[in-house]
Amino acid sequence: MDETKKGFMQNIGDLSFKKINDSNFEFSIKVVESFLNTGGIAHGGFIATIADTGMGNAAHIAAGNKRCVTINLDIKFISAGKLNETLVGKVKILKRTKTLVFINSEIFGAEKIVASASGTWKIL
Repeated sequence: MDETKKGFMQNIGDLSFKKINDSNFEFSIKVVESFLNTGGIAHGGFIATIADTGMGNAAHIAAGNKRCVTINLDIKFISAGKLNETLVGKVKILKRTKTLVFINSEIFGAEKIVASASGTWKIL
């Protein structure tokens, strides 16, 4: 089994992730029906999960492939993610110290920003 699809991660679906350069990364995922809330838009918990996952993957790489855990995650929901829309997260490593990684991210839908997030990851 793919290591990225064990445990909780198997519930996320096809989240793709790529490194752009040493401080920029990108992730994307299509909004499917199981990610919707009762209002028919992408659930806030889903948005938080993909932000945490995409930013956490970036922290792991920025930390020299060491394990990292989320210390804090701040999310601002700006607009709705819609069914069948591909959401793209643009991740920026702001700073890395010996023990911490500071990250910002913006998640975009087809024509608009859906959410912004910032957080801190502890390097284990």
